Amino acid sequence: MEGTRARIIRSFRKHRLGMFGLVVLIVLYLVMLFASFLAPYDFTATHRNFIYAPPTRIRVVDAEGNWRAPFVYPLTKARDPVTYQLVFAEDTSRVVPVKLFVRGEEYKFLGIFKTNLHLFGVEESPDSAMVLLFGADRFGRDVFSRVLVGSQVSLTVGLLGTFLSVFIGAVVGSLSGYYGGWTDIAIQRLTELLRSFPRIPLWLALAVIVPPSWPSTWVYFGIVTVLSLIGWMGVARVMRGMTLSLREKEFVLAAKVSGVPGIKIITRHLIPNTLSYLIVVSTLSIPGMILGESTISFLGLGIKEPMTSWGLLLKQAQSLSELQSHPWLMVPGLFIMIAVLSFNFVGDALRDAVDPYRTVEKV
Repeated sequence: MEGTRARIIRSFRKHRLGMFGLVVLIVLYLVMLFASFLAPYDFTATHRNFIYAPPTRIRVVDAEGNWRAPFVYPLTKARDPVTYQLVFAEDTSRVVPVKLFVRGEEYKFLGIFKTNLHLFGVEESPDSAMVLLFGADRFGRDVFSRVLVGSQVSLTVGLLGTFLSVFIGAVVGSLSGYYGGWTDIAIQRLTELLRSFPRIPLWLALAVIVPPSWPSTWVYFGIVTVLSLIGWMGVARVMRGMTLSLREKEFVLAAKVSGVPGIKIITRHLIPNTLSYLIVVSTLSIPGMILGESTISFLGLGIKEPMTSWGLLLKQAQSLSELQSHPWLMVPGLFIMIAVLSFNFVGDALRDAVDPYRTVEKV
């Protein structure tokens, strides 16, 4: 067993894209964990003076060519003489330093104790100067802070939803393969029926069941449940085939002869012997869960305000006019793409590593 584990780890380390994806995911989940500390502002705070403000440029050279510590210029509104639209311009007459570990809006660090310490920011009032790394939205909310806090929903939905769907699929598939007969027939017909429905309309139909009056936390767990109820069928089909093969093995037959109950055989012998497959399929299923949550939230049937997610943030960039005028609203989509690609890289690397008959290509 130890030799197998060492071979899998060694094979995984040789997969460059897999290692790159793992590093990116570690960074994303660390950022998710400390999102409120890394965010310079409360993700729900509105600033009317900065509605649709573009990303702030952090500078180290002032207008006179002198080197300084990182700073920003305050933004002032002006009217474009050609289009007559309100635009933002930098007030180069005043320098606002960007500092580390500044006091700002209060939040709960790691959800445990209250503090108002943020990693970086400016000490001036948000009504006069702000650090908007990803710009602001239509309510003047900092998009960077909202992307960080939104990762707490999008990234955990993928993990929880995948865990539940893989658990359901593993149990249902094992029951189908082990008992056979009418149990197998009923489960397989149900699986085929559910798989025959188009995925997105089925997501939307189930999402509508979640009452809009529910609190944000309940909606979150409702979305996790919706995604889990749809994602287990593929795992169940594969687990059935693996169980049909394993149930004829000597250790399973010995357990039957010894009078071990079927449920105990499934949980103690069959499922543990398929863990390598379950780990790989879990890693490859998480991107689908993230995209599913993003789709439901983008269409307005998922996460609701004041909670936020990457899909809900993308809802503000639905029209071409919005994208043309405020392209920074597409930033959450970039994070979705990065997370999905990273999970796919790690899943491919794990799939190659656990298969002893597959040659891992160096990429």
